Amino acid sequence: MVFKKKKEMQVDAFVLDHQKLERLSSFADAEGQNLASVLLRCAQLNDGIQQIHYIKQIVPLLEKMDVNSLYDPMVKSCLDILGCIFLSLDIKNPLKKVLASSLNGYPEPLIQEATLSFVACLEEELKTTDLSQYRKTMDNLAFCMENFHIGKSCVNILLEEVLRFLQRSIHEIEEESRKLRGNRIAQTRLMHDLLMGVKVSMILIQKIEENVQENTWKRLDCPAWQIMCGLLTTFICFLNKEDLLQTVQTTAGLAVVLFIKNMFEPAEQLPCLISNLLCGELKCSDVPTWFMDSCGNLCNATLSDSVLLFLSHGALAMLDWKNNNTGQIVEKLLLDIAQTLLTLSTRLKESAMAASLSRVVTIWTNAALDALQSSSINLKTSLSGNTDTIGKMLDYVYAHWEHPLDAVRHQTKLIFKNILQIHQATVKGSVDVKVDPFFLGLIDSLLSLEWHVKGKYSSLGCLVECIGIEYILAMDKTIPAQILSVMSDQSFAPYASDLLEIMFVNHKRHLTSILEGNTWIDSWHETWVSPLLLILCDGNAEQAMYVTDYYLPKLLKCSPESMNYMFKILWTSAECNVGSCSTRGALGALMACLRTARAHGHLQFTDIMHGGLVSIGCIKQGLVHQHDQVRIDALGVLCESHRSTETISLEEMQLIQFFIRYNLNSQSPAVRQQICSLLKKLFCRIYESAQGAHKMQQTKSKQDLVKDSVIWDPLMTLQLYKDFMSSVCGILFGALFPGSSHPTRFTALTLLTIITETFPVLEGQNQELFQIAQEVDPARIQSLLHCFASTFEEVKVLAFHLLMKLHPALPYFQDPEKLQALFEVAMQLSRSTKPYDCVTASYLLNFLIQQKNLPKILNAFYSDVNVSDDPVEGNTLAVIKYLLQNLEREIMQAEKSLLQAAALFPMYGRVHCIKGALQQLSPNRMTVISEWKELVAKLIKVSYKLSAVVSPVVQSSSPEGLIPMDTDLDTAERLQSILLEIQPCDTNDYFVGSKLLKEQCSLDCGDETTDNATTEITGEEQQTCDVTAQMVLVCCWRSMKEISLLLGKLCQLLPLEAFPGSHALITVELVKDIGEYFKHHLLKSRHRGAFELAYAGFVKLTEVLSRCNNENMHKLPQQWLHNVLEEIKSSNPSSKLCATRRSAGIPFYIQALLASEPKSKTGLLKMTMQELIPLASPSDTPPTTIPQVHALNILRALFKDTRLGENIIPYVADGMRAAILGFMSSVWAVRNSSTLLFSTLITRIFGVKRGKDENSKKNSFGQMSGTEFFTRFPNLYPFLLSQLELVASTVDSKSGELKLHPSLFLLLLILSKLYPSPMDGAYSALSMAPFVPFILRCGNSPIYRSRELAARALVPFIMRNMVPQTVTSLLTELPDYSDLCVRQNAIHGTLLQVFHLLQSYLDSKQKANSDFLQGLSNIITCIEAKLWLAKRQNPCLVTRATYLDVLVFLNNYLGKSRTEGTELLRFEEKISEVISDSELAKGINLSSAVPGLAQYLQSLTKLFISMCSSTTNLGSAHSDLLIKANRSDSCLSVAHLLTSDLCEVRLLVLDATLMWLNQANCKHVTEGGNVLLCLQSGLEEILLRLSFNEKQPECFCKVLQVFYCMDLKNLLAKTEDAISMSPKDFLHWVMNIANTSDSIEIQSIALKFASKLVIHLVQNWQEDVKSEVKEWVEIVTSYCGDEQQMDLKLSAAEILVSITPLFLTNQKLFLGLSDTLLLWKCVVLLLQSEEQIVRETVAGVIRLAQSQENIFRKTELHFHVVNAEMALDLAFSMVCELLQQWEQTGAGVTVLIEWLLEKEDVNELQTTTLVGNDNLFDKGDMNFWAEKLTKVYLLNKHLLLLIPVTHLTPCDQLKLHHLARFASDQAQLVAHRLKELPPTPEFSQTVEFTKLSIQNQRISLCLQILELLEAGSHTHQKQGTFENEVQAKDMLTATC
Repeated sequence: MVFKKKKEMQVDAFVLDHQKLERLSSFADAEGQNLASVLLRCAQLNDGIQQIHYIKQIVPLLEKMDVNSLYDPMVKSCLDILGCIFLSLDIKNPLKKVLASSLNGYPEPLIQEATLSFVACLEEELKTTDLSQYRKTMDNLAFCMENFHIGKSCVNILLEEVLRFLQRSIHEIEEESRKLRGNRIAQTRLMHDLLMGVKVSMILIQKIEENVQENTWKRLDCPAWQIMCGLLTTFICFLNKEDLLQTVQTTAGLAVVLFIKNMFEPAEQLPCLISNLLCGELKCSDVPTWFMDSCGNLCNATLSDSVLLFLSHGALAMLDWKNNNTGQIVEKLLLDIAQTLLTLSTRLKESAMAASLSRVVTIWTNAALDALQSSSINLKTSLSGNTDTIGKMLDYVYAHWEHPLDAVRHQTKLIFKNILQIHQATVKGSVDVKVDPFFLGLIDSLLSLEWHVKGKYSSLGCLVECIGIEYILAMDKTIPAQILSVMSDQSFAPYASDLLEIMFVNHKRHLTSILEGNTWIDSWHETWVSPLLLILCDGNAEQAMYVTDYYLPKLLKCSPESMNYMFKILWTSAECNVGSCSTRGALGALMACLRTARAHGHLQFTDIMHGGLVSIGCIKQGLVHQHDQVRIDALGVLCESHRSTETISLEEMQLIQFFIRYNLNSQSPAVRQQICSLLKKLFCRIYESAQGAHKMQQTKSKQDLVKDSVIWDPLMTLQLYKDFMSSVCGILFGALFPGSSHPTRFTALTLLTIITETFPVLEGQNQELFQIAQEVDPARIQSLLHCFASTFEEVKVLAFHLLMKLHPALPYFQDPEKLQALFEVAMQLSRSTKPYDCVTASYLLNFLIQQKNLPKILNAFYSDVNVSDDPVEGNTLAVIKYLLQNLEREIMQAEKSLLQAAALFPMYGRVHCIKGALQQLSPNRMTVISEWKELVAKLIKVSYKLSAVVSPVVQSSSPEGLIPMDTDLDTAERLQSILLEIQPCDTNDYFVGSKLLKEQCSLDCGDETTDNATTEITGEEQQTCDVTAQMVLVCCWRSMKEISLLLGKLCQLLPLEAFPGSHALITVELVKDIGEYFKHHLLKSRHRGAFELAYAGFVKLTEVLSRCNNENMHKLPQQWLHNVLEEIKSSNPSSKLCATRRSAGIPFYIQALLASEPKSKTGLLKMTMQELIPLASPSDTPPTTIPQVHALNILRALFKDTRLGENIIPYVADGMRAAILGFMSSVWAVRNSSTLLFSTLITRIFGVKRGKDENSKKNSFGQMSGTEFFTRFPNLYPFLLSQLELVASTVDSKSGELKLHPSLFLLLLILSKLYPSPMDGAYSALSMAPFVPFILRCGNSPIYRSRELAARALVPFIMRNMVPQTVTSLLTELPDYSDLCVRQNAIHGTLLQVFHLLQSYLDSKQKANSDFLQGLSNIITCIEAKLWLAKRQNPCLVTRATYLDVLVFLNNYLGKSRTEGTELLRFEEKISEVISDSELAKGINLSSAVPGLAQYLQSLTKLFISMCSSTTNLGSAHSDLLIKANRSDSCLSVAHLLTSDLCEVRLLVLDATLMWLNQANCKHVTEGGNVLLCLQSGLEEILLRLSFNEKQPECFCKVLQVFYCMDLKNLLAKTEDAISMSPKDFLHWVMNIANTSDSIEIQSIALKFASKLVIHLVQNWQEDVKSEVKEWVEIVTSYCGDEQQMDLKLSAAEILVSITPLFLTNQKLFLGLSDTLLLWKCVVLLLQSEEQIVRETVAGVIRLAQSQENIFRKTELHFHVVNAEMALDLAFSMVCELLQQWEQTGAGVTVLIEWLLEKEDVNELQTTTLVGNDNLFDKGDMNFWAEKLTKVYLLNKHLLLLIPVTHLTPCDQLKLHHLARFASDQAQLVAHRLKELPPTPEFSQTVEFTKLSIQNQRISLCLQILELLEAGSHTHQKQGTFENEVQAKDMLTATC
């Protein structure tokens, strides 16, 4: 273990003035032994620690002196000086504590003398009038009163002076703070001084009673009393001052109660006084005059909420609740405070106040617990769990347990815990807590809550700690599994794991107490370990990961002995349950458990290896497993250790190397991050272990130990480490080959950076330790530089930082020629039209700036190269000047022709490079200030100039399609015409008129031809190029982006001028100009990219201003904010503010100004919201709606801004009100902005949706209970209720008139997000019940969508136990058939409500108790009573369909739950009657014009399918139905429904048929399954005919899916009769569909079906099908290309897996060698697909092949489930193995060499030109994952192994000869093309250079293989075979 060196303590020494030193010198004796001499030597020291030693000598010295000597003048002088020293020391200085301790030990005779000396010193200090010294004096006073006897005596003597000082200092500090308002730093410091003053006052008043024997200070005429009254008045004033820190106000509340407590008499009446004060019942006649004079503000006015809170806190903290001497008065005060706090909880919503309130409520519960220790029976009765007070406290808990603030949630947990203890105390001794109704009721209520309520977990945990786990497990043993199931969501995992820990610890304690020995462990394992193992093996990925991270470590900590139990079970299952890409399996679970056990110190790696827990092969399988997390866990087993210096074994090193080779190319960023993190731990462990080994070796050398006496050789370990790290670096540098993928490069560079940081490059480092600099050669440096050309910036960043760490130790960069080439290409790229090129240029320049030889290069380009003491600063200055010079020249050209600039030199690249150079330079390192000042001013000027050129485009009304045409010959006129054309031409007129939605039909689309308009221009270099609108726009908005970021960076990095004449680089005037610039563009730009990036720069400026000490600059944001708000308020159609539908950059401007304000200060936010809320709300007579639109859009931006945090929450209710009311506006712009604001508020309140379906269970996590919602936003309760009442009055019209209230949707959407909680007690005034009648009335709306919304919104408002009663009531209200007045809209709304209530009720996890079954029976009875609504007696098809939907849902539930009974049989008979009586069964045709026909037929079909599907036991009703359904002539049969004219009906039946087929194909076919087979009999012919006539694509696709699942033998037997086709013709037809269909889904299923047909025909058909198989192979091959859709490639992968045993690995070549290898090539191609799911699927080929005996017979290790990289290696190995088995090595080698050569890629070279691509965003190859050279290297490796056993025929040799000649020609072509490339082509022509490099490597390896084969073919067979084998081995070593 490596121990860190302890940091030495620093102590500041005190210093005495000359006069005091002379006094000490005059008293010092010659021997230097007296007190004065000791003090003199002490004062002359500069080290504080040495002074402490001298101070400690004082007391022993005084004790040696006789009594008479103590009164010597020398002692008096020394005491005076010690007093001065004491008061001069800082309170944190250890010297002060030592001195106080010494003074406390003075001899008794000297105490009085010392006190007098200290009194004189303190009295002098109390007279100070220096404001800056007040804090020090306060600290001294506080120190004196804490365990310092002399200090306490001094304060008592000077009580009046101390009080007067405190009064004066507090007053002056407050005044000074008021004067410095705006200067936040100084004001904050003064606030803390003020806080200290209040605290010292409190300490003083607390010490008076115990130190002052006589109560003389309590006389009204005493000065001390009067000063105390004055302080009391001041503190009361503090309570109402909002500009003070809340901490000051809180402490003032404590001080007020403390002062009153000490001053008020009689003390027994104090609780009554405070109680009356809080309740507002205090009478002036009941209190003394001094109290009225001092506390008049409390007596004569209504106390504010904050004052009530502070006083309540003071009373709870300052009164003694344990020793209750005043009886019922104190108890009444306690209950009154509770009532006050509960009242405040409904009013205090501001975040800080809500947090304070929660803390005070917690303090109240603690006080109640104290009071119960000595309370009366009345108090116990008043505080029992069933009382109003505790009930309301519980309501407070339930309303706040999911509060956004962590502090509130934490306090809520403490409150709940204390409430349980309070109830326990009230029933102590009378009731057993384990059977107490209060506790049991709480458990039942909590368990009935959904698990998505976070407060449930902590509350259950508190209950378990209180009464134990037995009752909960007795209620439901699946509780642990239920909690574990919630852990698939990370936000719930910590809560769930904490609860589980409490439960299993409690359960273990309980079991061990009742059972003997270890008999308890089996029961404990069954409850807590078995569910865990099940999840780890078969749970979803997220759940298993979070269970491993959160739950497993706690379980092992509780019971380490369970580890072996888990390992034993998992190891036994690992062989048969290896896992897959989607599940970990037992192997993955084993790896997770091993990793956790090792990381937490329960296991060592040696235990794993030598203890027989797992084998090396098992870990290797884990390291290349297909499941990401299994690989990470296996790596964690190797990397993580509890000991940071544990030695790494050779086995671990080999396994790590194995892992790195196959896991660098991971597509998942999370996996890459975990890999790098784990390997970093390993490298750190190697470093620390190496350090330990090195020290041991040094010790060994010094002691000259005998070698044999040392078991462990440190030198050998160090050498192993060096070899291992060298090998790892080799693999990582090798991964940077041309064409390597982004994941590979990112991982390799990250790991190399980690290695560089872990093993730093140091001069003179010991050679025995690893040094990465020794691993870096020129080729590897070149590879790192090539990474700058990557299109991914994170790769550039990593390469840059790595080179920066390495370059000082490398001689490569001393060559000027190499630097010059890099500089030239960087300048070339900085003017490229491709956006990512300028990023490359920036990194190149930043790297070159660090080189000392750069000035020599710059001299060739630029004469004005600066000389600076700092080379980096000089280089930066020179590069920026050179870039700026080029930029100025290009801006001049752009002013003449913007088109030419966009096409040839878009300018933004230069600005980006300048910004990048500035980012690398620290302002503190600048030395040539004058030059920097001049340069910065010029940069700002040029930025404005460039902005003037490009801004008109981004401020245009249609910048995306804009291209200015410069046809005029005169430059000035041409520029003017451009500017006129692109000037913003839209106005604010669209805000003015009322535009209804149906009027918004015409759009101003502009000139459509401009979108693709191009203009041919000729630049200075006579280059002809096409200028597109995209080029112009990209040039302009990227230029604006870079300007904004540059200006923001200048303000952020460079120091602002604080005082005139300072050496600052930016003056106040420049900052104001920059602010005006940002304001102009934020308020005028229309292009979102432009104003968003201007916002990014402006934020940097405002952040600088918020931290600035200069008052003028500090106030700029406030001035700008005030100005823009005034401008918005006065907006009109002629306003200059940008008027778009979302207000363009205006919200961004205000966001930036507010976000810079510190969170603790919300003055600007408060002022802004006070202005915006009234503007956003509709007014009666608005002059214009423009301000309202702007206000709504700004509010939306502010509510979205997470930086404002909880400070924005108090305004949510007002924002919601404005949004809902704004939605009723007649102006479209207002409605649009209101909708956007409403959407933002919904997200802000309920969180982000987790699924697209609004009603999915995923989105239930964003819901909150109605009580919680309305407690948090109480103002919304009356507003929403009144609005809903208004809406309900408009929709419930008996006339049926069409009315749609605008707010209906918004209101119902909010209400549908709430849910009724069983925890909502009777104490809440915010009941959900009043909303229910209005929602029910909304269900009568004439609008279909409104009725549906109302039905969904009703569900959350009905308690679960009330659903049966509510449903029964709704069904009873439905009309009977005989009723004359039938309102179909009302019926439909009611049925929808019934449907959704039933769905919610039956889908929830209900216990099937008697109440539940009775409720279900009542519902069925009511449904039967209104069954006429589902029959032909009901003329409305819409309501019939909805009633049928209810029947379908109910029947499906009864079928799944297998509920039995005579009533249910009768119900099924009734349903059968409904189906039999329908038009579909009777054959009655309905007109398609009838409304709701499609919906009705679908519902009827669903009911029929439901009845058929639920038939597992044949009852009478079902028998009749099935007999009819199976008759071909029946109108209601599967066959008949398949011929329906309605495609939706056909689709439903096909879905059901497919479901029945899948059920019938299961291995365990039940009797019900046989019934389903009966339903499908005879369908083949119908489906075959349907397939030829079906025109609807979805139905046709479903038919093919049904065919795919059918028995082909039966299907093919009927093709002749049904469609007059032979099986071969049918195959042709299917393959033609796969070839020609336009639908991806149809193509996929058609090819899969065709493949199944091919397999069937090859195995069973007697005729020759070679041509058909050949065609099938071609189609499969065509589906595997990179250009194909993912679904097609996925289907091809599934096909390849299915044909593996028959075609790919069979000993017999059914397809012939060529086609078989072609399919293997498809496997290889798909293993390098970009889509991970395709790679994982096709890797199944390897898994199937591994299971065959003829494959991999020579291999020791069997890999079952492998990732794509390992699968690719194994695929080549298998092909080579199969070629030997097929005895086709000669022909096979020829094909494999063609694979290696890839003629398709070679042929591209002959047509490729080296001219650059004009496409701005060309990304090259679309497959970013595949690595061509990886495939080449692996194939080359296996070819070298195959060559020794290859037998070539003459024909094979001839083919090889042709290949050799072709490869030789291509090698010459590639070499020629490489020479044609410009210098440094890796940067200037990256794509072409990469392609040529790959091809060069490929051809080179191919030629070496061919040469090797040719060499072996000209010798004697035996000798040739031996030589061939030797050469192959040499080449294999070089390749690997």
